[in-house]
Amino acid sequence: MEKEEAVKKMAIDFPAYGQQRACNELKKQGIIVGPATVRSVWVRHDLETFSKRLKALEAFMAQGNSPVLTESQVQALEKRKLEKQVGGEIETEHPG
Repeated sequence: MEKEEAVKKMAIDFPAYGQQRACNELKKQGIIVGPATVRSVWVRHDLETFSKRLKALEAFMAQGNSPVLTESQVQALEKRKLEKQVGGEIETEHPG
């Protein structure tokens, strides 16, 4: 697997991971990249923030690519939902 594709896959599979954690996990898989490389790939593909990685995960799911979420993905989505509620935002079916 190409390094860039592996970094993008890591961002979708584990959206809560930061640059260093993603770098360390990729090294465990035998893919040697530095945190700066992870950051560069994320910036190139608009994945540089936790929120953007979650949006990418939601778009990936909407395309029917991943019918079952991993525990890590579920936790990240729940964290985002909780942060929205605490911030005064709530999800409704209709605006207003």
